[in-house]
Amino acid sequence: MPMSVGELFILGFYGKVIPAWLQDFAARFGLGGVILFDYSCQTRQYDNNIASPGQVQALCAEIAALPSGPLVFIDQEGGLVRRLKDGLGFQPLPSAKDFNLLATEEKRQILAASYGELRRLGIRYNFAPVVDVDYNADNPNIGRIKRSYSADIGEVEANARLVDAAARQARIGLCLKHFPGIGGANVDSHLDFMDISDALRPEQEELFYALAPRTYGDAVLVSHAIVRQWDAGNLMTLSPVGIGRLRRRLPETLLITDDMQMQGLQKALGTQAASLQAIGAGMDMVCIGNNLFDQEQEMAAIAATVAARVADGVLDQAGIGRSIERVRKRKALLA
Repeated sequence: MPMSVGELFILGFYGKVIPAWLQDFAARFGLGGVILFDYSCQTRQYDNNIASPGQVQALCAEIAALPSGPLVFIDQEGGLVRRLKDGLGFQPLPSAKDFNLLATEEKRQILAASYGELRRLGIRYNFAPVVDVDYNADNPNIGRIKRSYSADIGEVEANARLVDAAARQARIGLCLKHFPGIGGANVDSHLDFMDISDALRPEQEELFYALAPRTYGDAVLVSHAIVRQWDAGNLMTLSPVGIGRLRRRLPETLLITDDMQMQGLQKALGTQAASLQAIGAGMDMVCIGNNLFDQEQEMAAIAATVAARVADGVLDQAGIGRSIERVRKRKALLA
């Protein structure tokens, strides 16, 4: 088990070459995935992992060649949230809100170009589409920055299906976000606690259950949201009750945490404690971007602690084995 607990992690790093710590991590524990960013929150410059299509393609090939063949993940939603920008020679991709206004054939052409590019670059998973319904146009993290397709849930679903068709054709895994649906929130979980108890609608939660098993890659990103009626004491990423509710409906879906360095989570727990709790609660993969904070040198200790907790029975070995198997299935699918 110590060799493979790294499958549970999606890790970010600073710079355009794979750092020694990440090579060592993959050799020691295996590694589920790597996430790429263009902007660095540390330097406050667009000087992180992405410089040009050729450079990204070479970097992805190096990542894929690491022990256990990590998957490369990216946030390429469109509009403000796209790490591959057309100014550097990547395919254009409008925001979800603007995309929704286009004719269907134009949508298909844009998606085919973008997802074909992801495959050529060596990226294997896109943290998209956003299926949060635009219930609050003033939501600082969704509505206000055009990340939701529409306030009409039918339009959200129709766009998600178009994205799926393009991703399936290109063989790019998709990860629906942000469960259980944060379109109605009024705070940004990057910055603060996000309580969506009064804003969550049953049809929004149901949309994840309807779409995920039919979406290529079958993955869901879980938000650091509080839903008091399910679990008053824990964010969704840390809640055995919330994750159990999701798992009952989606037994084989890959469940991935939102970035474990977001302030809404950090105010409650540090990255290590939060990662252990998320894995213990039933998450399959924890995402630690090492962008909001530089904790690169702490990653090996977190994985070693997970391995130790499995060995001493604190973490459920069978459950973790199932999570690792879900990750490996995606690696086989997207190879």
